[in-house]
Parts: sequence; C-alpha cells; structure tokens
Amino acid sequence: MAQPADALPSNSRYQFPKGFLWGAATAAHQIEGSPMADGAGPSIWTRFAHTPGMTLNGDNGDIACDHYRRWQDDVKLMRDLGLQAYRFSVSWSRILPEGTGRVNQAGLDFYSRLVDALLENGIEPLLTLYHWDLPAALDDRGGWLNRDCADWFAEYGRVLYRALDGRVKKWVTLNEPWVITDGGYLHGALAPGHRSRYEAPIASHNLMRAHGAAVQAYRAEGKHEIGLVVNIEPKYPASESEADAAATRRAHAYMNEQYLHPALLGRYPPELKEVFGDAWPDFDPEDFKLIVQPLDFVGINYYTRSVTQANDSYPLKAGAVRQPLATYSETGWEVFPQGLTDLLLWFKNTYGDLPVYITENGAAFFDPPVAENGHVCDPLRINYLHKHLRAIHDAIDAGVDIRGYMVWSLLDNLEWSLGYSKRFGIVHVNYGTQERTPKDSALWYSQVIGSHGRKLDEPSPY
Repeated sequence: MAQPADALPSNSRYQFPKGFLWGAATAAHQIEGSPMADGAGPSIWTRFAHTPGMTLNGDNGDIACDHYRRWQDDVKLMRDLGLQAYRFSVSWSRILPEGTGRVNQAGLDFYSRLVDALLENGIEPLLTLYHWDLPAALDDRGGWLNRDCADWFAEYGRVLYRALDGRVKKWVTLNEPWVITDGGYLHGALAPGHRSRYEAPIASHNLMRAHGAAVQAYRAEGKHEIGLVVNIEPKYPASESEADAAATRRAHAYMNEQYLHPALLGRYPPELKEVFGDAWPDFDPEDFKLIVQPLDFVGINYYTRSVTQANDSYPLKAGAVRQPLATYSETGWEVFPQGLTDLLLWFKNTYGDLPVYITENGAAFFDPPVAENGHVCDPLRINYLHKHLRAIHDAIDAGVDIRGYMVWSLLDNLEWSLGYSKRFGIVHVNYGTQERTPKDSALWYSQVIGSHGRKLDEPSPY
C-alpha cells in the first residue's frame, strides 16, 4: 500500500531526514487478550477491570484485539501498510507470573516469535518494558510504593535483555510514569485505583528509581539503545494575570518536569512542593545517583495542550480552559499541532540535544462502520495526523533531533477504564469478529511513509 518514493517531486518541503523511522504503537494489555494464557499471572489491570464499577460497561482485556492469537496477521498488516517500526510493550506477568523469580518460558517465547516476525518483514521492534500492567503479585507487596520495586524491575529487564537484545535494538523502560501515578495513585481512575496525594509522589519517585535500575541493568547486559517515554503537553496561561502564570508553572512542573528533571538533571522542580504541600517527602539525595542514567533517547507522547487557569481544583490548583472554536477529539482533547512544535523546542532548550522519538501521537474520533466498499472514512484523523507531522518537521527544521514517529494506535483497542468506547486506531477492529479494516487514515499514512514525508507537501485532503 505504501506509495513509491518517486511518486512525488523531489523538491519537497516536508521530506524527512534519512533514517527517520515511521511506525505505529500499541500496548500489551490493550490489544493482546488472553491475559492468563500459557502460564501467565494476573496483572493489576486484570484485577482492576474485573472489579465492578471500575471500567465503562465493565469492559476488560480478556479478549481485546485477540493479538495474542492473531499476531501473525497483524504483522502482515503492518508490512502491507509499509511500517518501518513497531512499538509494543511486554506484559510483565507473562514473563514473571509472580513478578520475580520463576520465568514463564511460554510467555517469553511469544514475544520472541513476534520479534522474529517483525524482523523478517523489515519492521524494527521498539520494545517497552512497562506500559501500566504491573503483576498483581507485586501489587500485593506494595507495588510502586515499595522501594524494592527498583530491584524487581531490573530483574524483569534482565530476563528480556538476555533473551532479545540484538534482535531488539531500541528499548524503553517506562511508558508515561505521569499517567501511572496521576491515574493510579492520586485520582484512582486507573489501576491499582488508589486515591492519595501522599502516595503519588512516593510512587513517582520509586518509578524513577526503577527506571534507573533498569537502565543500569541494560548497560551491563545490552549493547544497543535504551530510553524513557513520557507524556507531556505544553501549558499556556489563560490570561496575563500572575495567578494564572503561577498556576501554569505548577501545571508545567507537575506534568512536564516531574519525570524528565530527575531522569536528565538529577533533581525535581521546586514547584512540586507547592503542588503537593505537606505530602511532598524529603527524598534521599543518594537516590538520584540511581535515577540519573545516560539515556540514548527520550520518547515523547503528545496529544494536546492545556490552557491553564488558576482555581481551587486539586492537586495543581489549576484548571484547563476549553477553547472556543477549537476542534476537540472524542476524549475531550483540543487539536493543537503548534503545541507539539513548541514542546519539542522546549525539550531541546531545557535538556539539550538528546535524540527524540515521537512514540505516541493520535486521536480518537467518531468512526462510521465499515462501508460496503470496504472503507472507513475518518477525515478528522487524517487532518490531525497531517498537521502534527508538519509540526514535527517544523521542529526538525528548528534543530530538534527527532528520529522517528509512532502513530497511536495501530489498532482500535481497549482504552483502559474507558473500555471500547474510544477508537484511536488507524485500523478498524470489529470486536465481534476481530476483522481488521485499514481506515482511510491508514491508507493515507502508508502514502506518507512511502514518500518519506513528501506526501505532506499536499494540503490536507480535509
């Protein structure tokens, strides 16, 4: 399906740098299904989703996209779309059912077969160790509130490094630690469902310690690249008032600096003490020697921006202001591509020339059923991707070292506690039959890949 590179003029404004990787991203619990198959243990998401009232309509990941059994067809689909890279996560409890100790070879073999198939089809694997599905056995031992989690995570990483490094050359420790703690330990909307402003900073700090320990373990075992993935978004003040400016600084520190600062600078931003008040602990300075590890890249997940207004909301004492006349996705996120350029320039100016991958970017919009001609028309998603890819190229032109782009998501899938109500995929999934149908956005993205970005010279078709 990919359009030949010579199908468009060579004098392109939007041709991407040589070696730029074009791909798509998924997460294990959102697509695999069969969470307890072949000796796997339960995860916190298996437990959370089966607790009444925790997910929309009681939806869970027992079947999801059935990728655990249909992975070969999904790899062929990636190949047909021309994907050059595939970012996926591993289910920790498939590998170590108790979280530590005994290795479940059947689980390891599943990912080994997947990696081999990707390579055979010319697709580079980007492997994420942790995308939110902590083994339930470790949650029973305190989960991310237990300082031993750094050792647990490093042990898990070593099992995978020894089995897959070399075939996998790009590794990620954590996906979106902000979401793990904000949703899982502060507001309770995500597994494990805690609601405590005292727990949230402890979980965050231990996640960063675990990240550092996993990177250390990789340097001892692996020979390629490892990084961290964060979800960040630019914060703009709603007015010129000092109250809004201060609220914006707090919001920025809480979401954008809380994990990047310790990982790359060895400290937390001072505003976090304002955010958490008496719940902010005095962390041992020695911990930062573990947290700060040399990284080969950072992955940035970008979806939207926030226009911040001071109010009495908790914990930031700031609220996002909905913008008139703006387009919003099905998840209530404003479509604002300029924010991605701004964010990438802020990253470079703050943290230097560390290579960046856009590891997630996409949107959930209403998608009609598959038409009689086999098409799924999703013009808003095409327009979203078109504008955001141009925004990425603008950042490259401004000197940001961006190495690749992973659209979120390859498949419609389980959107965590929102169940199956939001479709982010460029490929439509019929959850009754598991039939996959590439949407018009997938066909368009295939042409972008085949032209190495030159397709973006054309105006958005919508």
